[in-house]
Amino acid sequence: MQRRYWLLGGSALLFLAIQFVPNELPPVVMNNPDDLIQSGIVREEISSLLKVSCYNCHSNETEYPWYSYVAPSSWLVAKDVREAREELNFSNWQTYDMMEKLEKLDDISIEVDAEKMPLGIYTLIHTWAKLDETQRQLIVDWAEETMDVVVEEGEEDVGENE
Repeated sequence: MQRRYWLLGGSALLFLAIQFVPNELPPVVMNNPDDLIQSGIVREEISSLLKVSCYNCHSNETEYPWYSYVAPSSWLVAKDVREAREELNFSNWQTYDMMEKLEKLDDISIEVDAEKMPLGIYTLIHTWAKLDETQRQLIVDWAEETMDVVVEEGEEDVGENE
């Protein structure tokens, strides 16, 4: 019985101690002039889906829940958001060149179609972010259609520079 109290007390002390391990969550920035949605190539319906299911990790507009400030879950949240933003950051959309945009759109189409995005660990807690089949297909279709738009814009830019 006494051993159980020592174990419980030790676990509590360890939990308290890890709260002091430094961990920086990626910054939140709400003013993003290079944002995808501000680019004008996203319909309202798609914009809403992206905001609910993608933007929390793949933009500068992350809304951190309470557990994001409690170790060890804060470490995982910080790591996941950093990696997600490195892979695709909708807040920086206009800074990508044509080829990067095409690659990102292709990745969106593939990942969403294969149900790899949003991540299962994310939708386990954030159930509202889970996409149903219709929503998934809307995003896939949008990504594929938008690739054509990006190519057309790229061709216009080339024509203007000649």
